[in-house]
Amino acid sequence: MELASIVTPMFWAGFILFVLAMLALDLFVLGGKTAHKVSAREALGWTGVWVTLSLSFCALLWWWLDGTAGRAVANAKALEFLTGYLIELSLSVDNIFVFIMIFGYFAVPAEYQRRVLVYGVLGAIVMRATMILAGAWLVQQFHWVLYLFGAFLVITGFKMLIFAEAESNLANNPILKWMRKHLRITHEYHAERFTVVRNGARWFTPLFLVLMLIETSDVIFAVDSIPAIFAVTTDPFIVFTSNIFAIMGLRSLYFLLADMNERFHLLKYGLAMVLVFVGAKMLVVDFYKVPIGLALGIVALILSSSVAASLYATRNRKESTQ
Repeated sequence: MELASIVTPMFWAGFILFVLAMLALDLFVLGGKTAHKVSAREALGWTGVWVTLSLSFCALLWWWLDGTAGRAVANAKALEFLTGYLIELSLSVDNIFVFIMIFGYFAVPAEYQRRVLVYGVLGAIVMRATMILAGAWLVQQFHWVLYLFGAFLVITGFKMLIFAEAESNLANNPILKWMRKHLRITHEYHAERFTVVRNGARWFTPLFLVLMLIETSDVIFAVDSIPAIFAVTTDPFIVFTSNIFAIMGLRSLYFLLADMNERFHLLKYGLAMVLVFVGAKMLVVDFYKVPIGLALGIVALILSSSVAASLYATRNRKESTQ
């Protein structure tokens, strides 16, 4: 796999401008600053928009490369993007389960959750970009790092399989403990504000604690997802764009799945198997290169099987309670 990106700096600049434009559109035009409960219909619409934009970007990239680098290169890069996007989008579902737990623990009103996730996405983009650049540099300088990434993903996948049903105790979170000990925190929410001033002193609202935990959880999950995509490609542009498209669609996907997380409880096992697969793929990269098309098919099969099994299991559970 080539480490250098095949696209020109113009593509990088164009994509970054596109991301900034979409964020500005969300924040200042489409209600990102207005507190309201996101309906399932709105979430479904935005999820469709982001999936459509992602596929359209893939088609544009294929069209440009087909004319400049040839059909074989265009096909390979398009498959790399689709595979990376599917892996990153599927792994981001695990973030959603954590978001549900955090919002539930703090009893965050539904109309305030949107703003937290908007800023969470902004922070995630900056953190992912930094980690991707660092990862690309490490892979370029030290090829053996791929083996470390692969081993880490395999171990993480098996740990997820073993502890998939374990209950998390958020009250014992060390970051939350530190903030409660060192910050002045109000007992009540103040609309969507993260801080308020009382008697000349700055106080933090519970919504600020939620935002910090959301950002922290994304850093933790990025440690899994960034190495995972390097099993597919080491092209920094493909790694970056597939990650960003998955992150940009994460917020709408959360509101779409928030009320249905129990119906997809077996998806955690599927995500664990995806990590094991991509880790194993990375470990054998110098001995056997799994075709990108085959990798895409395997990941899709694992995810679709776990979703189907979840729906079937919950259907039987509902029938047994009737």
